[in-house]
Amino acid sequence: VPHFEKMLYDNAQLSRLYLHIWQATGDTFFRRIATEIYDYVLREMTAPEGGFYSTTDADSEGEEGKFFVWSKDELQTLLGDDARVAIEYWGVTTRGNFEGHNILYVPNEDEVIAQRLDLTVEALQERLAAIKDKLYAHRTHRVHPGLDDKIVTAWNGMMLASLAEAARVLKQPSYRDAAVRSAEFLLNELQQDGQLLRTWKDGQAKIGAFLEDYANLIDGLIELYQTTFDTRWFTEARRLADAVLARFAAEDGGFYDTSDAHEQLIARPRSLQDNATPSGSAMMAKGLVRLAAFTGETRYVEAAQAALAPLAGAMRQYPQAFGETLSAVDLLVRGIDEVAIVGDMTDERTAALVDIVQQPYRPGVIAALSPADVPAEAEIPLLGFRTQMGGEPTVYVCRHFACQMPVTTPAAVRDLLD
Repeated sequence: VPHFEKMLYDNAQLSRLYLHIWQATGDTFFRRIATEIYDYVLREMTAPEGGFYSTTDADSEGEEGKFFVWSKDELQTLLGDDARVAIEYWGVTTRGNFEGHNILYVPNEDEVIAQRLDLTVEALQERLAAIKDKLYAHRTHRVHPGLDDKIVTAWNGMMLASLAEAARVLKQPSYRDAAVRSAEFLLNELQQDGQLLRTWKDGQAKIGAFLEDYANLIDGLIELYQTTFDTRWFTEARRLADAVLARFAAEDGGFYDTSDAHEQLIARPRSLQDNATPSGSAMMAKGLVRLAAFTGETRYVEAAQAALAPLAGAMRQYPQAFGETLSAVDLLVRGIDEVAIVGDMTDERTAALVDIVQQPYRPGVIAALSPADVPAEAEIPLLGFRTQMGGEPTVYVCRHFACQMPVTTPAAVRDLLD
């Protein structure tokens, strides 16, 4: 039985994982789970100002899980004829599975449950959607669990990245809007004199940001750029990365958890393993590798290499503790396909090219777009000197800024990337 406490960082990581599995497999189950997580976060963990809250508690009225559990009698009274569907789908019993009540869970495949109920899977899902609406409406009258409404930069960066990616993959404008509002809030409210702060609550930001705050926000801004193609998000990501290189770099390579402006300790901490959240060092290395792909600047790659190389032995000995670091190494070793697109997103031909690049699961691809020809250097160097071919939306696929011949059709783009 999972614990009832809901952490923002868990929802951010799981939603992105389910999104990626759906991209990789096409199994709509994973898309549904991802969507339900996003909808939950937007409904219950989003601040009016645009950031995302940290946690909802497990307890209400002094009882663990009271807000979330149900009795069989309660469902029968509330749902009427639909109770049979709910009871079968969620394995509800009179005895319950948690202190005399039921934690709703799905004990069988949808196909099995639909057959038992003499329904199609589609009809089952339609009935369940209506049932869930009734249960949500009823549950609002219960005493809610406590809410930790503190906003943490690192965890918000994770949710920003997941929502931004989901917005383009699922073509969901509400996710895009939420991601933009989150980024604007973080950059406006959690910076002071150009430096990030760690937390925000009741209108006040405080505590100098740690490496994981910078690294996860950089990740979120890079994802948001690739969803909106608004250059300001890339510019902010690059500015923050440069701040990390200037203020967090360790003398022997890699990064400290704290900047040189933090309170001076006997030894500056360096957290290299993943814990409940990914290692800030690993996330920073991944961000630097991707920034190198956008800019062609070797200093970013060199900084990533310096952070990763000393961990080779530890990764071999304890790989389970270095999942995000191994992911960064994979990105560094395999390399990144750099995709530059020249075309207006209001043109259906451009949109089709972007979809070929971004709809499949392509963790080793980054994309930049200019709506018009770029006859000179650009703020995003990957776009510099890129022009359309024959007046048509055009795609350049490159490695280390060495490009294949430009192409203008989705099939040709697929061939280059696959």
